[in-house]
Amino acid sequence: MTETRKTALVIGASRTLGLGIAAEYLRRGWDVIGTVRGSRRTGLHELAGPSGGRLTVESLEMTDPEQIAALRDRLAGRTLDLLFVNAAITRGDLPIGEVPTDMFTEVMVTNALSPMRVVETLGPLVAPTGTIGVMSSDQGGISLNTEGGQDLYRAAKSALNQLMRCYAVRRAGDGRTLLLMDPGWVRTELGGPEAELSVEESVPGVVETMERHRGEPGLRFLDHQGKDVPW
Repeated sequence: MTETRKTALVIGASRTLGLGIAAEYLRRGWDVIGTVRGSRRTGLHELAGPSGGRLTVESLEMTDPEQIAALRDRLAGRTLDLLFVNAAITRGDLPIGEVPTDMFTEVMVTNALSPMRVVETLGPLVAPTGTIGVMSSDQGGISLNTEGGQDLYRAAKSALNQLMRCYAVRRAGDGRTLLLMDPGWVRTELGGPEAELSVEESVPGVVETMERHRGEPGLRFLDHQGKDVPW
């Protein structure tokens, strides 16, 4: 009997970490659904070409609840083994008192509210023993903040972590694995050129960590080496 391939839905898979995670699951033999914003051709489209139909590209503006609901409707009837939400922006390193209200709103909506809307809306598509993962950061760990800086980004990631905790508590007894993942300091547009890790160094660890904990109910905050990250 041929084993049914597992399916991963990667939200925010057009480039860097999201694209790398989609590629890593393809390499591991999974079917992958990846989302991009708008209709512009991306690295995910390039990856889809030679995938033999195992990679499907969907369009999603994650900050639009109607688009999230529409994606849920398009995927109705499919069972996901993994839902992974990768999305974050930063708007510079300003002290919080200098952050304009519209900037605060934009970063919080993109980095905290929208990922949780995705989890709430698409989570029911995940198998009862599947995994829901969200890309976080050690900058969201309050106890780790000994140097300050990046006030708004840190606050948004802390909010994301708290909201995932609320989600987990509401679903106590649910068999799904819930993971907040810290990919490390990675050389992306957000991480900057001085970061310690390349995407190729971070992603396999992120995926391996998620796979190692698949089937373990409850919420954990882990890094790309599988270590617990302090809250």
